[in-house]
Amino acid sequence: MSIVASLRLQHVRSHQDYAVTFHDGVTVITGPNGSGKTTILEAIYIALQGTSFKSADAEVLRATGPWWRIDLVTVDGDKRAITYDPERVTKKKQFQIDQRTLARLVPKYKHPVVLFEPEDLRLLNGSPARRRQFIDRFISQLNPLYATALRKYERALKQRNTLLKRPYIANDELFAWNISLAEHGAYIIEQRIAFVEKINSQLTDAYNDIAQSSDVVSMHYSHTFVGDIKQKLLDELHARAERDRLLGNTSVGPHRHDVIFHLNEAPVLSTASRGETRTIVLALKFLEVAIIEQLTGLKPLILLDDVFSELDEARQQALSRRTREHQIIMTSTHIVGSQRDFTHITLGD
Repeated sequence: MSIVASLRLQHVRSHQDYAVTFHDGVTVITGPNGSGKTTILEAIYIALQGTSFKSADAEVLRATGPWWRIDLVTVDGDKRAITYDPERVTKKKQFQIDQRTLARLVPKYKHPVVLFEPEDLRLLNGSPARRRQFIDRFISQLNPLYATALRKYERALKQRNTLLKRPYIANDELFAWNISLAEHGAYIIEQRIAFVEKINSQLTDAYNDIAQSSDVVSMHYSHTFVGDIKQKLLDELHARAERDRLLGNTSVGPHRHDVIFHLNEAPVLSTASRGETRTIVLALKFLEVAIIEQLTGLKPLILLDDVFSELDEARQQALSRRTREHQIIMTSTHIVGSQRDFTHITLGD
């Protein structure tokens, strides 16, 4: 069940040199705002997933630090070190695992992590970008090809948008990036639709397990595609080319799509209460944990960043009940009363 045994941070945000040992069940990290609680979760995420969930590598560096380093030891005794040196010309971040040095954390060294932040509770009410990020992060943990397609799509999108800002663009230049966007965008859309359907098939049961109700909850991808998605995207990019030139950016593609939620066949955004929307988000997180286990055979590490303070007692109990067989590392501004068996770590002012 347990995954992470210990962690050491050097020059990582507010931590100059800090080491911590974790409980095999629940570890609760408390302390005032600004004491570096979330940074500990961020460092674990970087070590197990390869990237920060908050910002770029350079922003992780302590203001007066020459470099940063994260050392993580698993319960099996495996050690990994992640270093970042702004003085390096290339490969500023490096992973040292199994006596190998890597510029990127390859899939074989990743371990699934489910992160739950207070902002996730506003997932349904937030921007489409936040919902896209949720589904993209979810799929990327299960399908390395998806993460690669996302990176390639984003690079092509950036290049196309740069071209669109020029006073004159040759059609051949634009067409080359249209091809790349259509190819990678089609794969992204196919995977998103498949995963939305997988979540949708279990969402109502997960919701009612928490709410003790008989409601019907559903989620759907905002765009429907029939036939050749790549060709349809290519046609849309061509048809919108003149408009995109005027706008200076690309107006069609998966970077503009959304995920739509309904409660009892009515749009969640216009009809659901605050409690109902939070229950839907909690159900999504439970499904994220369950689906990762189903498809990988691994129990994900669960990181909770000050989430309990945002939930009422009933939802706190549901979260505790559904995650009791996992290692949980959580932050809070105070001791969480509903957690009975945990290790408590306090960070200073």
